[in-house]
Formats: sequence, C-alpha cells, structure tokens
Amino acid sequence: MIKKMSPSENEFDIPAKNCYRMVILGSTKVGKTAIVSRFLNGRFEEQYTPTIEDFHRKLYSIKGDVYQLDILDTSGNHPFPAMRRLSILTGDVFILVFSLDNRESFHEVQRLKQQIYETKSCLKNKTKENVDVPLVICGNKGDREFYREVQREEIEQLIAGDEQCAYFEISAKRNTNVDQMFQRLFTLAKLPNEMSPDLHRKVSVQYCDTSRRGSACMLCSRELLYRIPTLFCSVRALCDVAYRLHVLSYNICLVEC
Repeated sequence: MIKKMSPSENEFDIPAKNCYRMVILGSTKVGKTAIVSRFLNGRFEEQYTPTIEDFHRKLYSIKGDVYQLDILDTSGNHPFPAMRRLSILTGDVFILVFSLDNRESFHEVQRLKQQIYETKSCLKNKTKENVDVPLVICGNKGDREFYREVQREEIEQLIAGDEQCAYFEISAKRNTNVDQMFQRLFTLAKLPNEMSPDLHRKVSVQYCDTSRRGSACMLCSRELLYRIPTLFCSVRALCDVAYRLHVLSYNICLVEC
C-alpha cells in the first residue's frame, strides 16, 4: 500500500543523506522539460512552453525509509549566470541535454560539462581531475535522425576516460531510451534501485510540483520557510537559500513587468 504523508513528515523527517538533487541543463528547445515530464508522469507535451525554472519533488518509501529527489529543470537562457552556478553547486546528479539536430546545443553541453567540473572542484579542496560527479549526457530528438548535425564519435570523445559520465541517444517524443538513461544515472550515483523509472511509480509516496509558473513565488517561499530550521548546516545549504531567493526575485520582476 502506498502511504500518504503530511507536510510535516516530508519536510522535517527525511535525513539529509536520503535527499538528492537532480539538475537538468542545456540550451533552449532541446527537450529538457519533455525528459522531466517523461520521468515524472510518462507524458509528452507537443506544445513548447519556455521554462524559467521549474522545481519538482519526488518522494519514495523504500524499505521503511523515505527518500527525497528534487528535480531542477533549468532555463536554457540562463539570464543570470549566478543562478546557474548555484544550481550546479547544489546539484548531486546532472543531466546535460542537447539536440542531435542542433550542433550549437552540443557545444553548449561541452561548456556545461567543463563548468560543472570547475564549479564542483571548488568544494572540499577537489581538482577538476578528481571531481566525482554522476552525469549523463543526452542527445535528444533521436526521432530526427535525418537532420542529425552531431556525430557519435564527437560525443564519445567528450566522455572518454570519465567513468562517472555516460551518454545516451534518446527521443523524449517517442520515449526511446529515456528510462534506460535514468537507470544508468541512478546507478552512477549509487541511488537505491527502487528509484529507477521502471520501479519508482510503484514506490513513490508523493509527488509535489512546484513549477515556477503562476503561483510560483508563493510555493517557493512556502518551501523555503519549511526548510529554514535545517538549512544553515553546510555550504550547500547556504547556496540553496541564495538560489531560492534569487529565483524569487527574478519571478517577482517578471510579474511586475
């Protein structure tokens, strides 16, 4: 039986070691939101809607323990570089998405991969050579093979020698290789097998969509207030606060304009 939890349970009782953040990065119109939608509910929306910053939360009940997966679907425009840096600092696992029919989007993924390693190397006295970041690169829109602009050899060169980085060619539209991609990412991150796409719909106890559209400011601020008592215990937590406040101010500016 799936257990439903009250807000107090899912906000205060999940140990930090059971909380993970997945960050999806890439250029505009490469299918980031479509991939997230496939993961969360198995759907694909034909109509394109630009993403500002969407935040989703998935909770799992696994062998008596509760696990929390936060999913940050970022904007491809990244109007504020500091926001992207903060999203990288607070991320645990990453999906970098480019479109197989758009060469420039592949170049953006190359830049993002380098930025992730450079940013993460600032933590715990690491270097770019020993940063351990579970990361999957996705070549989306495999259904448009005829218009392909990026060759597999180029992509394999990008991930060569990096055991924590994998590559998948997928189609969010046709739901091709999407589940396999998430399975590989979770394996790299050593997350419980039950969180993989073919099982997570059976064990998930709650799904909270706090996408930053419409009532975004209210949802984001409420979530921040819930977490303030436990936020100030690490560098990552401080970055989390700064990031959320930055997004709040950005959305307020959009509403006022």
